[in-house]
Amino acid sequence: MKASLGNLQSPALPRRALRVEEARRALGIGKTKIYELIKDGRLETVRIDRSRLIPVEAIEALLASAKDER
Repeated sequence: MKASLGNLQSPALPRRALRVEEARRALGIGKTKIYELIKDGRLETVRIDRSRLIPVEAIEALLASAKDER
């Protein structure tokens, strides 16, 4: 019995990083604020070629630290 392509394809991988604009919208903050967080080192980014991505883990860490500050 031959394997079909459907059997060989893996399920979609979860997103591990977001573009700056996607992260900004997900957090509900403005463009100036997200770049301020990046500049201050409070929000980690990674560069891949010319793209700047924000790991989902970095967003979760930012939210956890904001929660701790309350």
